[in-house]
Amino acid sequence: MKDQLTHSFCKDISLLKKGLLLGFFLLAVTTLSAQIREIKGIVTSETSEPLPGVAVQIDASGTGTVTNIDGQYSISARKGDKITFSFIGMTSQTIVVDNRTTINVVMKEEAFALEEAVVIGYGSAKKRDLTGSIETVKAADIATKPASNPLASIQGKIAGVQIVNTGRAGQDPEIRIRGTNSINGYTPLYVVDGLFTDNINYLNPADIESMEILKDPSSLAIFGVRGANGVIIITTKRAKEGQTTVSINASVGFKHIGDRVELTNAAQFKELYNEQRNNQGLDPFDYTNWAADTDWQDEIFQTGFLTNNNISITGSTDKSKFYMGLGYTMEEGSIKSEKLNKLTINLHSEYEMTKFLRFGFQINGVRMLPPDAKGVSAAIKAAPIAPVANEETGLLQLLPDFQQAQVSNPMIDVKYRGQHNKAINYRMAGNIYGEVDLLKNLTFRATFAMDYSSDQSRLYSPIIYLYNADKGEKENVGEREGITQKKLTNMAAQSDYVLTYTGKFGGHGITLTGGMTTNYNEYSSLDAGRSQKLGDGISIGENDDKWWITTIGDQSTATNGGSQYKRFTMSYLIRALYNYQSRYLFNASYRRDGSSVFKRTGNTWDNFYSFGAGWVISEENFMKHQSVIDYLKLKGSWGVLGSQNTGGYNYPAYPTIVNSGSAVFGDNIVEGKGLAYLASQTLGWERNYSWEAGFEMNLLKQRLRLSPVYYNKTTKDLLTSVPGISGSTPGLENIGEIQNRGWELTASWNDRIGEDWSYGVSANLTTIDNKVKSLVNKDYAIVSGPSRVSQGYPIGYFYGYQVEGVYQNKADIQSSPKNTLSTVAPGDLKFKDVDGNGEINDKDRTMIGNPTPDFTYGLTISAGYKGFDFSMDMMGVYGNEIYRNWESDEFSQNNYSLRRMNRWNGEGTSNWEPILDPSRSINRQNSSYFIEDGSFFRIRNIELGYTFNPGLLKKIYLKSLRLYANVQNLKTWSKCSGYTPEIGGSATSFGVDNGTYPMPTVYTFGLNLTF
Repeated sequence: MKDQLTHSFCKDISLLKKGLLLGFFLLAVTTLSAQIREIKGIVTSETSEPLPGVAVQIDASGTGTVTNIDGQYSISARKGDKITFSFIGMTSQTIVVDNRTTINVVMKEEAFALEEAVVIGYGSAKKRDLTGSIETVKAADIATKPASNPLASIQGKIAGVQIVNTGRAGQDPEIRIRGTNSINGYTPLYVVDGLFTDNINYLNPADIESMEILKDPSSLAIFGVRGANGVIIITTKRAKEGQTTVSINASVGFKHIGDRVELTNAAQFKELYNEQRNNQGLDPFDYTNWAADTDWQDEIFQTGFLTNNNISITGSTDKSKFYMGLGYTMEEGSIKSEKLNKLTINLHSEYEMTKFLRFGFQINGVRMLPPDAKGVSAAIKAAPIAPVANEETGLLQLLPDFQQAQVSNPMIDVKYRGQHNKAINYRMAGNIYGEVDLLKNLTFRATFAMDYSSDQSRLYSPIIYLYNADKGEKENVGEREGITQKKLTNMAAQSDYVLTYTGKFGGHGITLTGGMTTNYNEYSSLDAGRSQKLGDGISIGENDDKWWITTIGDQSTATNGGSQYKRFTMSYLIRALYNYQSRYLFNASYRRDGSSVFKRTGNTWDNFYSFGAGWVISEENFMKHQSVIDYLKLKGSWGVLGSQNTGGYNYPAYPTIVNSGSAVFGDNIVEGKGLAYLASQTLGWERNYSWEAGFEMNLLKQRLRLSPVYYNKTTKDLLTSVPGISGSTPGLENIGEIQNRGWELTASWNDRIGEDWSYGVSANLTTIDNKVKSLVNKDYAIVSGPSRVSQGYPIGYFYGYQVEGVYQNKADIQSSPKNTLSTVAPGDLKFKDVDGNGEINDKDRTMIGNPTPDFTYGLTISAGYKGFDFSMDMMGVYGNEIYRNWESDEFSQNNYSLRRMNRWNGEGTSNWEPILDPSRSINRQNSSYFIEDGSFFRIRNIELGYTFNPGLLKKIYLKSLRLYANVQNLKTWSKCSGYTPEIGGSATSFGVDNGTYPMPTVYTFGLNLTF
């Protein structure tokens, strides 16, 4: 009985356990079912139209769906989950799941076109309230591109901004905004976190948050005397509210030179050189010691490796924010021995003492080892019949005797002089600031900024031993070795005191900005050197890490020099931005600049101002009943801007003292001194009168955006050197006028296809019409080689003779206008009689080319599929010319361009390529024979990336991860014979190809990681 009771009890307990387990299971299922449920709804626009293709995603898990053609969706979620709705052209919305099972969402137009804040100098404003042309570049557009200077990455992407890049590691691109405005310079002003500067090569692209390019007068006048050439405002990354975040951006890659200059090989060179010597009446050359077939371009070029790395840490509390970014860049040059190293730091911290008082600082620093830059000129000129080195001695070989005096073995710079110019550059720029809310809508901000740079270099020139094949022995090139040291320092200090009022009352909105700013700049340089003869005492030795001039050497050879200047400006500024019901817009700005530069002439102060107006037509009632145009704004502005460029004059109002004749007193000859020029008593700043008009329009539910603008800029009172009369002292006056005008058009289309696909196309086009309206007089010209600046022509146009062909025989010469420049013979170039007087003389020189393009353009195509993204940037210029100057040399015998295989060598053989005879001086005259079409089209950048699913990354404690591959400068189509059609230069001479550094194709692979 006891056993039966026990068995029964155990059975009951077992049943009870099973019951309890079943109960708990049912309770869990019931609870879980109560937590996870289906959420349904419809997503519509503000006009109640259903939106298909809207991405619906649960933030925590990363799972999601998209709306169907009727805008409907269905997704499983728990109470408390966050669901994000996103769609191109609309502002993303995040909704927290509550007890509802139906959640309908109304998507609003994206803030980009209307409410986005734009930095405009001494503050910011909503994009919709502006009346001018301001382009914004986001961090994503430059962070992954393989360029040490961030400006290089926006080439072809911004209308009105012409960027000339260079393939040389670490070299800054040239920037011209809406043409070349002055004979004294074209560089825009850069404003980095409020600090005025002349370049941004010290910044790491990964540290940049955004970049604003200001082009119109209503945006630029607030910068006064520094606004005429445009302004580029850079905002570096800062701490944001939220938890601590660590981001890593890293890439590695390589580059190579694909396009080469087409030159003759050894056999072709011998054919042409033999013919040339025969034409000159010389004996054939003895090639006994010159049997090589060397491609000197292959010898000097290398596959260069590069890497860009950046790590940033950001964090914040309820009172403070902190950001730190560290970057390292290494890039090998395309020429052997070139190498760039760059280490950057970016620090930002802000502390909120109270709700109305804030303090902070921003610091950007760099330590850079620039490359010992080499050139390609020798590799283009060196004869291919010369070997690189002598096999027995291993020494590099001297070139043949017809080149020894003018052209050196290209490998000398690489092997014996490579990395002999060692430089180290330091730069630190930053600011401290305080901001206080005096009233609810009134804020005062004081900023104190400083920019300090120190550049040091040490050049060692060794004695070089080469092998002379003609003598069969080694010999030294030069008899002295030397060393030179330089140090440059530049310090700029700036202080800004700005008061800002922002208020709204009724339908009126107004932002008032007023303040004072000062800027002090100080520059100094020192240099010294010493050399010694071969065998004198102890050798100076190889260049090492010492940063001082050695005491070893010939003290009598010691040299030294230096220079220094200082400048100070003080300015007062005021700006008003006004709108009524966000429909009628008006702004005005005024700045009064005072400078030490023109103190002597009494023009210390000058005034600059602008006015702008806009009308948002789409806000009018008559536009409410249509569905095509979503946003339409007419805009225009006019203003007077200033230019700080003073050419090569640091103190234009204070002429330097120069040697000026001599006088004899008895037996003594006394050297005279005089002023370099006579400064005008009214000397002052150049002034730019500028206006623009255009509109902004978004159509078809924000998918299509158009923005055409017409601009007109006229620079007056050019700072110009006026020649003296009959050899008298020249003068410096404000005289002359340059005009730039044209159209800018920007267009883009963004849309989605189905659930997973998105795509976009954007394009821009800029026309440029440049003309020098007036100068000293119609006969005055600024000449630099083939380049010329004169009244009635584009700035820097090419000046010379127009070639009509090649004289074929004596009868051709007799029937053509008489050439009075020199005696001509069959095979010489035939020039056009421009003035029609029956003879060829110097008055037949005319405009033969224009380095300023008729228009520039850019095109970007992008696409996305789930986590994949793809983009391709293309760009080009059209209508400009290049002057080919790399093969023109009357003093040396160079290798031949392959084009010369088609030379004239008898009647009817060529009507363009002249005879092979360097003694014919007529063929070396500046002429259209050297002009090439500078138009080109380039696939600038291709990038393919993949972003991993956030839900998957969360499992391994990562926030985001993107992998990408990038190809830069994949292909260029052009007609120029040099390495690249991108040819920069100065304000008065550009587009002249003297052997421009080649543009490599760059392949990089990288990742963006956040945790």
